[in-house]
Amino acid sequence: MSILILNREDMKQVFTMKEAIIACKDALQAYSEGNVTIPLRANLSISEFDGHNLYMYGYVPAAEALGVKIVSVYPKNIEKGITSVPATMVLVDAHTGVVCGLMDGTYLTCLRTGAVAGAATDILARKESTVFALFGAGGQAESQLEAVITVRPIEKVNVYDINLERAQEFVKTMNQKFGQRNKVQIVVAATPEEALKDADIITAVTTSSNALFDGSMVKPNAHINGMGSYTPAMAEIDEFIVCNSKVYVDTADAIKESGDLIQPIEKGCLDKNKIQELGMVLLNKVSARENDKQMTFFESTGSAVLDLVTAQRIFQAAKEKRIGKMIEF
Repeated sequence: MSILILNREDMKQVFTMKEAIIACKDALQAYSEGNVTIPLRANLSISEFDGHNLYMYGYVPAAEALGVKIVSVYPKNIEKGITSVPATMVLVDAHTGVVCGLMDGTYLTCLRTGAVAGAATDILARKESTVFALFGAGGQAESQLEAVITVRPIEKVNVYDINLERAQEFVKTMNQKFGQRNKVQIVVAATPEEALKDADIITAVTTSSNALFDGSMVKPNAHINGMGSYTPAMAEIDEFIVCNSKVYVDTADAIKESGDLIQPIEKGCLDKNKIQELGMVLLNKVSARENDKQMTFFESTGSAVLDLVTAQRIFQAAKEKRIGKMIEF
């Protein structure tokens, strides 16, 4: 029996953002078809060490993707010099039930979170969009930026973060990585208003409990991705946007988990029955943007279905290219 082990660099070497976006589209389509088994995630608390362990698992028949992502939250790890949110993806051969792959779950999460926003942007944003506003310069920001510049001819990116120094460092790094290669200008925005100037696409990826900007200042035909809210108390997107857009989600769970949706639904300005799964657009069962004057909004809280399909594609690519470390036992 053998297990293929892939670290972050292995994964980057064999799998592109473009491929990840395709994988996420396929995952969302399978979810909306109902052809997946994704149980509720299991949560195990280890109180004596102030830790929580989350187990996100499932099976996607169309991709023969079976496995579990283990995500741990151990705040005190910082004192030990290791990440406070370690994650590992375990892949299982659907034919035999034998574990066949282990990979960096932290990088996988970043990749598929950016990729699903890229998928939504590709489906919903205007084709001629050239200005992108990115709110948040933390660990998820790079994949969000890369995804959007992959699917649209972006010429300028305005980056805003409450921590100016972090935004400046992020912009410097991203210009070195993508600026010349993608012919895009990436700049720091001193204020939310500055970030929004002429923005055709907006992505928010923060842990804020309050709206990051005034929604009435957004272009009426913009596309917005809400990627940070995953609890009812978190709402980084102004209700004005949510209540004046065509609204889409990655999975129906987002309607029950995200404050960006829960709060306007409770206030009566958003009808939850009008919220559509993005996969239904891919299945041609609901429409996407109907014209270039419409505002669209996509909310994602993440799902094991995205992890599974993306991880399986990475695993297959690594095997074909003979990348990674094979362990026999």
